[in-house]
Amino acid sequence: MFAPGGNMKTGLAAALAAGCLVFGVGIGLAAKEKPPGMEIMRGKPAKEAGLAALQEAEKLAGNGSWELLGVARVYYLSGNKAKGQALIDQVLNVKPKGSDWQRAGEIYADAGEAQKAEENFQKMLSADPKEKDDTGRAEIGAWYIRTGRRDKGEELLSQALARNPGELWHYVRAAEAYLGVPPGR
Repeated sequence: MFAPGGNMKTGLAAALAAGCLVFGVGIGLAAKEKPPGMEIMRGKPAKEAGLAALQEAEKLAGNGSWELLGVARVYYLSGNKAKGQALIDQVLNVKPKGSDWQRAGEIYADAGEAQKAEENFQKMLSADPKEKDDTGRAEIGAWYIRTGRRDKGEELLSQALARNPGELWHYVRAAEAYLGVPPGR
């Protein structure tokens, strides 16, 4: 079975390790459950179907901050503010990035909660003191214009355009704000 002069213990250990590896991979693949697809929604009333889809989305989000904030947005704006807020807090209590603060602020802005939106937008701006996130600055600037604080909005748009004057989306966000068009996503 083993080559003459070979170490039987080493060969046995290698064979055992390979067997365990194959077995472990098989268990891992079997444990990865296939998402249910349309079946969790089909034929149900709209609210029940929506909640089923949202629960599946929450499972799939795992620990992804943007994913969890996307799920939180739907909970929050569909009336389950407590669940939405819990997910927002889950993201913002674990080393949030500037973009996490911005997305949370957008949820509050969409809910018409200007004070909470501004608090989160300010945290995003504080998290980016070197003004590297020109896209975030343009989007927040557009929000300020939309909410009647044109000077503050134009200051942020100015910073974004100074850093990246050829960015199409900065101009689109400015146009949306000045023309009263809801923000695009």
